[in-house]
Amino acid sequence: MEVRQPANAKDAKHYTTERLREEFHISNLFTNDNVKMVYSHIDRIITAGVMPVTKPLALEAGKELAAEYFLQRREMGCINVGGKGTVTVDGVVYEMNPRDGMYIGMGNKEITFESADPADPAKFYVSSCPAHASYPIVKIDISKAKKVPCGSAEECNKRVINQYIHPEVIKSCQLTMGLTQLEPGSNWNTMPCHTHDRRMEVYFYLDMGENDVVFHMMGEPTETRHIIMHNEEAVISPSWSIHSGVGTRAYSFIWSMCGENQEFTDMDHIATKDLL
Repeated sequence: MEVRQPANAKDAKHYTTERLREEFHISNLFTNDNVKMVYSHIDRIITAGVMPVTKPLALEAGKELAAEYFLQRREMGCINVGGKGTVTVDGVVYEMNPRDGMYIGMGNKEITFESADPADPAKFYVSSCPAHASYPIVKIDISKAKKVPCGSAEECNKRVINQYIHPEVIKSCQLTMGLTQLEPGSNWNTMPCHTHDRRMEVYFYLDMGENDVVFHMMGEPTETRHIIMHNEEAVISPSWSIHSGVGTRAYSFIWSMCGENQEFTDMDHIATKDLL
């Protein structure tokens, strides 16, 4: 498990491109028969990629959590961004088709992932954060996610937000998670932008071609920076940072948040004319 330290906004504005990527960028999430985890001290979120090919893979706590098992004091969500697979939780098997999601609450001990076809392996994108109570396991396929259309073709940001783990869909302690899909011809996400000082957020970009990129905007509103994002890469956004992006063409991204609350109406909006 890779551990990342928190970053101060006053320091981050002096970072080089290399340092920005070292602190906030996450690559190579999916490699054959491997579980990659990045633990951020920013609200103690764990971002993970699980890609079982020839064998099942289990989530292990590791010494970094000082726990008997991964979800002893945590909750998690996952969305399958690859081929068909299964998630087994304490002996109960859940079928996971492409874009199916799942919430697994605190206290579940044995969690394993498996692909249905090694030639088309499942890819499980996982977000996990500390929890104070246990809520039921819920399988959420994309058709059952709450769909929130927003944006417009004129503003190049027409998109649908699929809310998987959200107060209006299921109960969780603090984790929220969903998948936003941009329509063809749109390439901006979350613009006008915002911050939410009570929560951090991680974006995971996907559905991008080999030669496509997203310019992910971050930093304080008057000290903006960007990180170049390729397909199936994630970026950590501290609570003091904007988080918005523009791609060379339409794409999708999974967002995960944790922190003080789950109130989506408490965003601190920033007028585009005020960005620097």
